[in-house]
Amino acid sequence: MIEDQIISKTIDFVKNTLRGAEGGHDWFHIQRVFKTSQTIAKDEDVDFLIVSLGALLHDIADSKFHNGDETVGPKMASKFLESLEVDKNIIDHVILIIENISFKGGNTIQKFTSPELDVIQDADRLDAIGAIGVARCFNYGGFKNRTLYDPEIAPNLNMTKEEYKTSTAPTINHFYEKLLLLKDRMNTKTGKGIAEDRHLFMEEFLGQFFKEWEGK
Repeated sequence: MIEDQIISKTIDFVKNTLRGAEGGHDWFHIQRVFKTSQTIAKDEDVDFLIVSLGALLHDIADSKFHNGDETVGPKMASKFLESLEVDKNIIDHVILIIENISFKGGNTIQKFTSPELDVIQDADRLDAIGAIGVARCFNYGGFKNRTLYDPEIAPNLNMTKEEYKTSTAPTINHFYEKLLLLKDRMNTKTGKGIAEDRHLFMEEFLGQFFKEWEGK
């Protein structure tokens, strides 16, 4: 099967699988990451098929929606790619991307690296910051029925992976625990450039948020 057909069938698979998913982790999130990955990949020496498949399948079964089980996504992606008779080396690479792309609290050592993962990880992190990042953050906070902000609950910048996964902190805390940290964790030159602009937007948003919180 030629690459274009593989990508087309993967898009259809992801759309069907994520129908009805939470708004910040639905098909449109995948589509944005896919498009941003293509933009970043133009300036990187990477395998386009691996970047495409990794971007499309990176959140096929996010563990936060599967009781924290991080094996569901890789298994689902592997089974699907095998059904298309994709080369085993490509499948193995895509699975490693899925297993290592997540932030996981920021204090977990990433066990695998590759230029393709660098590209997709940047694209995924870019979708977590800027205007869409703000929208996704509050969408998920509402989905989990979290408080917008509580001045008595300080952000925890030293969470373990398990603490990060089970946190019930106010939504605003997530900006300090993850979103504002992402600018300095970009892998590629293109990713870093885009992140600067989106980071600035978040800082301006937070300034306005706290101003309004105080009734000013």
